[in-house]
Amino acid sequence: MIVVIGKSGQLAQELHLLDSDLICLGRNDINLLSREDVFHTLNKLSPDAVINASAYTAVDKAETEEEQAFLINAEAVKFLAEYCEVKRCHFVHVSTDYVFKGDKGSPYISSDIREPRGVYGASKAQGELYLSSIINTSACIIRTSWVYSSHGNNFVKTMLNLMTQKDELGIISDQIGTPTSAKVLAQACLAAAKNRVCGIQHWTDLGIASWYDFALAIQEIAFEKGALNKNIPVRPINTEQYPTPAVRPKYSVLDKTKNSDELNVENAHWRVHLSTVIDELIEKK
Repeated sequence: MIVVIGKSGQLAQELHLLDSDLICLGRNDINLLSREDVFHTLNKLSPDAVINASAYTAVDKAETEEEQAFLINAEAVKFLAEYCEVKRCHFVHVSTDYVFKGDKGSPYISSDIREPRGVYGASKAQGELYLSSIINTSACIIRTSWVYSSHGNNFVKTMLNLMTQKDELGIISDQIGTPTSAKVLAQACLAAAKNRVCGIQHWTDLGIASWYDFALAIQEIAFEKGALNKNIPVRPINTEQYPTPAVRPKYSVLDKTKNSDELNVENAHWRVHLSTVIDELIEKK
């Protein structure tokens, strides 16, 4: 049996669609901030593997809610890791490109030094460190970035809404990364759990993009498919023109070439996956 932590998130929803036999736990089912409750709840289920898809992801808010970010992204991971180590249960933990500083200029490999620039990245990096220090053998960290789907709140859905409401948009063009379909990320997480893949893996869609590139593609594909009835001007702006409380990495492309062969999931360019998600959004209307 595989237990998924983080029932309401877009990744957990995709995991459940992928395999309805998964047991998904939300905040009403398990108290991640209590080691006792984590052990008590998981003991009743006795899973073979745990996929941690829960996280504090409010990047800007984390700058003023540091304690909360570290509790969810680090302390909760520690409790889950301790359970999995004691019970010899495989642990798959989802992390982020924000553990890196973003100034390398080439894709980050799994062994690159963690140098987070903000509270969110620091809390996720601490979670990784806890996991690595607690579990000696059966654990996998999957780092990802720019996750989107037809569920919940994400950049794709925000852009589509703004493009129906605004006459023009300015989108940041000097932050470079890779979008990630939650559906295909879910496939990678499930493969890691079932095949007991270990170590640090990187998973995103293929290709690279700026947020500006991503926004242009969203409008182009959505207009072609009839999800938008007009095109509006989308202009590139730099980070300095759109200041935020948290500092974002300027270049956080993740290198996937060193991933385990056991993480055998067919991938595609981010535009291909984006087209699929927009189809799903149209079907939901």
